[in-house]
Amino acid sequence: MPTPDSPVVLSRWVSPGNRHLNSRYGELIWPLAPLIDNPGTSLFKIHWLPCPEALREQVKLPAWTMINGELRPTFLRDRGVRALTRTSAPDMRHTIGEWIRLARWLDQRGITDLAECTEDKWRQYPDERWKDGVGRDRAEKVLGSLTDLWAFDQLSARPAGIARPPWDIEGIDDFLPAADGTTGRENATEPLDPQVLGPLLVWAIRFIDDFADDIIAAWREHRRLTDLAAATPSTRAGYAALAALAAGEAGIPAFEINGTLRLARTFIAATTGASLRQVDHANPRHGLADRAAREPAACPMDVPVTGQINGRPWREHMDFTEALPLMRHLGTAAMIVILYLTGMRPQEAQGLRSGCCPDPEPAADGSPGRHLIRSHHFKNVTDDDGHHVSAGAEREVPWVAITPVVHAIRVLERFVPAGEFLFSATRHDFLYRRELHGVLKTGTLNGRIEDFVDWVNQEALAQGLHDQTIPQDPLGAIGVSRFRRTLAWHVARRPGGLIALAIQYGHMRTLLDARTSSGYASRSRHGIHGVLDVETALAAADTAAKLRDRVAAGEKISGPAASRALTAAATTPRFEGRIVPRTFARKAATFLARDGVVLYDNPDAFLICAFKHDNALCDPEPGATAPRQYACQSGCGNTVRTDSHARQLRERADEIEYLAAFTPGPLGRRLRRNADKLRAIADTHTATARPAEALT
Repeated sequence: MPTPDSPVVLSRWVSPGNRHLNSRYGELIWPLAPLIDNPGTSLFKIHWLPCPEALREQVKLPAWTMINGELRPTFLRDRGVRALTRTSAPDMRHTIGEWIRLARWLDQRGITDLAECTEDKWRQYPDERWKDGVGRDRAEKVLGSLTDLWAFDQLSARPAGIARPPWDIEGIDDFLPAADGTTGRENATEPLDPQVLGPLLVWAIRFIDDFADDIIAAWREHRRLTDLAAATPSTRAGYAALAALAAGEAGIPAFEINGTLRLARTFIAATTGASLRQVDHANPRHGLADRAAREPAACPMDVPVTGQINGRPWREHMDFTEALPLMRHLGTAAMIVILYLTGMRPQEAQGLRSGCCPDPEPAADGSPGRHLIRSHHFKNVTDDDGHHVSAGAEREVPWVAITPVVHAIRVLERFVPAGEFLFSATRHDFLYRRELHGVLKTGTLNGRIEDFVDWVNQEALAQGLHDQTIPQDPLGAIGVSRFRRTLAWHVARRPGGLIALAIQYGHMRTLLDARTSSGYASRSRHGIHGVLDVETALAAADTAAKLRDRVAAGEKISGPAASRALTAAATTPRFEGRIVPRTFARKAATFLARDGVVLYDNPDAFLICAFKHDNALCDPEPGATAPRQYACQSGCGNTVRTDSHARQLRERADEIEYLAAFTPGPLGRRLRRNADKLRAIADTHTATARPAEALT
């Protein structure tokens, strides 16, 4: 039994490098920080005051047992491969939160002893719990947390005798909320809309490639001026300079905050030679703040502007008041580029350190080597005893970094010292320069992305770039967790899967050869490839459904694989909703492995590929389950076209011919030949297409 003075976390569970403060069993706040070594995890605490006093001690004991003990192997044997003897601090916090919630429900019914939580009470509680709106996926975790209360109560030194939940015996399906979509979305991680991602990525790369030098130079000058203002003593010359500023006809340096113009006192002190104290004294005497609100002036710094937008300098000067916000946006841009163009999980990107991507040595033949990123992963990392490892572990297989990612890392390394986290909360706290724990947390990053979008939209309008604003995503806020899913969406649904094709950024001098880049962000067959399999399977199912709909509407079909495609379309299930990748990844891989009966849409080639490996002319890798859609060849035995494809071919031919009319010389003739070629393909379809009944 713990005593009131017993530590909340016993020393055996605290890693040697963890220096966070512990607490005592008898206190009402239990910090879980001694268990947390992951820099991306917040330092959670357990607050016991909300737990009813009558049940508090009975709940605290199994909670302490969970923090310092481990579940029996016999308990875990039939509970799935992901069951852990010891889980993470965030999971513990969630679990204990559910216990406190149950205790409050019991207390409202006059129950002051956990032993009175009988099977009847367990059967009543889930329906009450789901009234707040809980999806089935989360509800499953809630029931698991409540089962843990029974398990750890049994393991404690003085069991309260709470009953075993009936769902642990009968199965949880009958206790979960209805799967009718009324209690919250199962899969909140939806891909970003391409109309959102395109300009978002354009501006993120623009920050890295075009603006970074100016922004970092402005930040350094801002720090110099700030330090100078703080160190400048009060002198007669300084006060005279302030008086001259007040008497002059020029405006007073100001900055805007929350829509209000304020006196730029630090900039004024640094540029006039006055002390901050003198600025504060001169302000009411000369009405500087009032003048600043009526006649605001800029705060230009002596920093060269080298970045451009469409061939023009993006700033007349670097302003003192925007140096820190721009540094904040620069870090956000780097996170966007890294997350999207690698497919890392947010925690993996948060755990990157300065120096994680060294310049490679040339290959034996003198060709440049690939940049590799060494990183840690945190999800499901356990030790030999099945205990969660908060510090994570280094990946056995590094990430392959393409040029924009390398540039983003190099920019971060310019203000993050070697060995420190690239997204250190301290290094990215540009305004206050505080010593903060770990790295920028997910919630902070999500907020910074929204701020970045707001800045971009204002800047795009100011620069006359109305077509480069970032629209609101129809599925909600842009969050760091959505980039990984979006990467898989683009790879699965855009021919070739090369994200560089979607960047559409003229200043980017990165050319990826499709055949050498198909290992994009490659590593082991897990993680991003599992997400990719899911998205590819969904795309293939959508293609089959569209083919069924077109044929049912009376469209004819042509191509050497037409009959096989109709069979595939008839046997492929239609997915009315999104599939949770965690539960669908294995099925997706099996679905894609059915050689010859998986349909891939290729909108650039105006066809469907009924991929059969031995027939493919696109030179797929041995064992590949998908075509190289960017290398689609005419005459391939996997080709299928419908009347819709023929119509699209002719529409595209008309567009090309319209362009050719305004294009002189050889280029115009080449465009006309391309238009003729597309019409010839459409004519071939018309001549050979047959109704579905004639092919089945």
